[in-house]
Amino acid sequence: MNSQADIRAVERPRKGRGVALAIAAAVALVGAMALDTTVVPIGSEKAASDGAFSAERYGAEQFPSIQQSVESRAVEATTLATAIAEDKAAAGEKYGVSAGIGPVIPVTFTGVVGEGSSGIYEVDVEGVPDELTIRVQTGPAINGTDLRDATGNIEFGQFTNQIEYQNAGAAINDAMKAQVLSDIDTADLTGKTLSVTGVFKLINPKNWFVTPVRLSVQ
Repeated sequence: MNSQADIRAVERPRKGRGVALAIAAAVALVGAMALDTTVVPIGSEKAASDGAFSAERYGAEQFPSIQQSVESRAVEATTLATAIAEDKAAAGEKYGVSAGIGPVIPVTFTGVVGEGSSGIYEVDVEGVPDELTIRVQTGPAINGTDLRDATGNIEFGQFTNQIEYQNAGAAINDAMKAQVLSDIDTADLTGKTLSVTGVFKLINPKNWFVTPVRLSVQ
């Protein structure tokens, strides 16, 4: 009769072989999964072709139509300042696009650049009230979603979630920088004359913060 020690001696090799076979099978499965897995960077052409949202591509596609819309509707700053002073709500409804806490309004003007900080410059525009401050942002950081909201054609419901919606706004800003501001020395604009067409959100009627869609230095 076999002793208990003999039985355990027989079982140990069998159990050892079973564990080894299980580990080998797991390694083989992981290897097969790795061979069958393709890494797709976010924003790549592959991701776009697979239906993933590419904010960069979206921004580049949308900005030209936004630029065209803004330029076709832009109101001279002097005319707009008068209309806002007379009736802010009526001016916003007539010239702007509803966008949450205030309408986004297209405007155009030419003026002399004053002091700036972090790429944001005050522009002295002849003919507007002295108490009106007009500022233009030129980067490197372009803030806000005014360009995204400028036409009223881009809405939250067109996106999967809030992150995509926000990324779309940032990508449109980036496309504007590449197409409008890339050839301009925005670090040294003080004292120069700018012609600007852009948009701002009408919140404070005496302070316009303009994001350009067209900017030239004279």
